[in-house]
Amino acid sequence: MFRRKKHVAPKATYKEVWSKGDLATKLSFFIMGSNALANKQWAKGFSLLISEIVFLVWFFFSGISTLSLLATLGTNKTKKVVYDAAQGVYVTQQPSNSVLILLFGVLAIILCIAIICLYIVNLRSTRHNFILKRDGEHIPTNMQEIKSLFDSRLHATLMVIPLLGILFFTILPTVFMISMAFTNYDREHPIAFSWTGFQAFGNVLSGDLAGTFFPVLGWTLIWAVAATATTFFFGVLLALLIESKGIKHKGFWRTVFVIVWAVPQFVSLLMMAQFLDYQGALNNILMNIGMISHPIHFIDNQASPLVARITVIIVNMWIGIPVSMLVSTAIIQNLPQDQIEAAKIDGANAVQIFRSITFPQILFVMAPSLIQQFIGNINNFNVIFLLTGGAPMNSKYNGAGSTDLLVTWLYNLTFGQEQRYNASAVLGILIFIISAVVSLIAYRHTNAYKEG
Repeated sequence: MFRRKKHVAPKATYKEVWSKGDLATKLSFFIMGSNALANKQWAKGFSLLISEIVFLVWFFFSGISTLSLLATLGTNKTKKVVYDAAQGVYVTQQPSNSVLILLFGVLAIILCIAIICLYIVNLRSTRHNFILKRDGEHIPTNMQEIKSLFDSRLHATLMVIPLLGILFFTILPTVFMISMAFTNYDREHPIAFSWTGFQAFGNVLSGDLAGTFFPVLGWTLIWAVAATATTFFFGVLLALLIESKGIKHKGFWRTVFVIVWAVPQFVSLLMMAQFLDYQGALNNILMNIGMISHPIHFIDNQASPLVARITVIIVNMWIGIPVSMLVSTAIIQNLPQDQIEAAKIDGANAVQIFRSITFPQILFVMAPSLIQQFIGNINNFNVIFLLTGGAPMNSKYNGAGSTDLLVTWLYNLTFGQEQRYNASAVLGILIFIISAVVSLIAYRHTNAYKEG
């Protein structure tokens, strides 16, 4: 049987809409919502019209001045004492608040982009109504438009609040932070600052911070690889051990390890910091059993950088292995047993089965998760900050210790004595670029992506 093809109305260009449309259609190119109001689509028409009126009032009374100030971030850069001829006294003129100027300027740009998007929605609605009217089809009424928001366009209605949240709590702070990287906002310019282009990038990549950036970047990548690999590998081994046929009470053993993960991470890290302290429980235990004659500096400022780094990797294993164990357990329980039995019949031992069957299939399923863990470890602020605080300090570094990652160094530059906010913004941008590039390259090389 032949199915009748659904009739699709020919599209109309905006040139055709303008030339052949009625007065209301032409007005909608200048006054948003005109066409909708002419077709008695009151809710849509008034929403678009009021949005345009509010924007124009804001733009002419505040927006223009806000955007003009954005170019200079304020004209008054220093505190001045000027003579007020009207009052006959000297008054102190405070410098321009560049932070607020930049924030409101970014917000103004976002609002302008938003009104452009609304204008496009208005034009599309006008074109849609024009096509329906041209082809003699029914134009939705006001009630039908409203009902469609809770039926065929429910997804758009539900996305309004999340999109507004993303706009004001993600996009606005992100653009504001990125903008900071192109200024001289630091301790010497805490209120009034100026645009400096890529000068802050130069300071981080080739200037006074380069001697800290590249070593910290190297340690960050080593840490991310080691933390991800150790938790994954030992998590898989632990899952295989618990799932072995000779192990009884499997649920009990899984619960024991999950408890470690269930405890809030900051609690576990603070307890481990006390446990590894120079006068902590571990040193006392080792001294009491005669393994050491004097306490070891594990994570304080007198510790060896190598010892401190190995220590944080081991502690991270304690926290991260249970997660990999749980995921690996679910995969192991669903492995095709016929392949394993066939391998055993062919004489393969446990190591060969693990290397050729079990591990590749676990890696195939967990590859995207491992990439996510790797990116998470690049930005793993809690482990370093709560366990070592970046210690031991390094005299060759600027505001960072031997165990500091890029993200903890960023924190130190922002809230420490340096207060180099522009350099912190640069680090935030570089961390994002590194994370995005590594994750994209790694994901595109996974079997899950190639076979997807």
